[in-house]
Amino acid sequence: MATVGFLLDMDGVIYRGSRLIPGASDFITRLRNHGIPFRFLTNNSQRARRDVALKLHRLGIEASEDEVFTCAMATARFLASQKPNGTAYVIGEHGLAAALHRNGLTVVDDDPDFVVVGEGRTMTFEMIERGVRLVEKGARLIATNPDPNCPTDQGTRPGCGAIVAMIERATGVVAFSVGKPSPVMMRAARKEMGLRTDEVIMVGDTMETDILGAVQMGYRSVLVLSGGTRRQDLKKFAYEPDLIVDHIGMIPDSYIFANMEPALAP
Repeated sequence: MATVGFLLDMDGVIYRGSRLIPGASDFITRLRNHGIPFRFLTNNSQRARRDVALKLHRLGIEASEDEVFTCAMATARFLASQKPNGTAYVIGEHGLAAALHRNGLTVVDDDPDFVVVGEGRTMTFEMIERGVRLVEKGARLIATNPDPNCPTDQGTRPGCGAIVAMIERATGVVAFSVGKPSPVMMRAARKEMGLRTDEVIMVGDTMETDILGAVQMGYRSVLVLSGGTRRQDLKKFAYEPDLIVDHIGMIPDSYIFANMEPALAP
């Protein structure tokens, strides 16, 4: 039986800061009512998946932690596959450290296998200095995502990409990035739903991460204009989404059920 599943970016697609985007709750209800699998996909490594689910709940969307997939989770799983029971020096916050612990890695201050960089507001320049020295000593440099900035209610904050760039420039070492658009994260999220490549639809608001990741993986893609991308921006890119809508609530049933028609036919 043919099926379909959705990977849903969060900030700019489901909410903006602390405000739910119109149509988001109804869209999730439509998926649930038809038994369509989905994952909330985020390049923010600050929060554990349980914390993300709680934020969604407070915004009015019922979500379990199993429906949340973060770049911190993707990073931790990748590092565990590269070096089981490895060690990491972490420049980031609770969600990242928790994901590493859950996957068998130990957070240390000296002689780590990896220097792992996320985003947040608690890091200090001393942490960056230590990261530089550890990379110079041979630790492998990992970024949870390449995003240069993070939108907040107060304005733009430097993101993981901006933070790790300091270490890259100081050491001459280029970080390996695990989050969107990396196929590491995009593939891991698909496997969690148990779907084939041609059964996945990525919904996002950013061409450089969400839509690029979908194009590289062979997923269908929907660009929503409720986040940081405007329709006129598309001319700057050599690739295009399969569908463009103003917000997630405007994705038509005909698109959602395109791959399910044989199963739904009378």
